[in-house]
Amino acid sequence: MIPLGYLYKHVADRPEWLTAAHVADVYSISGCVSKPFADYVDYWKHNGYWLFNSPHEITELANAASITLEGLKLFYYEAYELQFDEDEKAWEAFEPEPFATDVVAPISKKLEGFDIASFTMGNMAECSPLSCNSLASRLPTNAHCVPLTL
Repeated sequence: MIPLGYLYKHVADRPEWLTAAHVADVYSISGCVSKPFADYVDYWKHNGYWLFNSPHEITELANAASITLEGLKLFYYEAYELQFDEDEKAWEAFEPEPFATDVVAPISKKLEGFDIASFTMGNMAECSPLSCNSLASRLPTNAHCVPLTL
């Protein structure tokens, strides 16, 4: 797995339109339902995976910009080594954008689940079919709208 980085998010309860009664909230990397702590890209402090190398980097940005992190959940993300190219119908390697990318792994981590998200623009996770496209209504997920196994 490739360490991608960290992000504080406003975890949203299951939206009414998501007819998956077993889902309590949405932990997706996508910002469609559970929003990031801020429109952080405008600050250009993110790493090449468009996340942050450490929680400290987020805290520094939030303090400098008077953004509160109170009540938010910190996520640490890792990714499979390959991405699927839908046009080519093949798996391929991917690399971070040319920004400082030196992710500090957490001392301990807890697996909350796996997410699949589109990344067509290459600069942020876009949509998760499980939450954004309501596939959690038909596919098995946990209470956070992500499967624990793939």
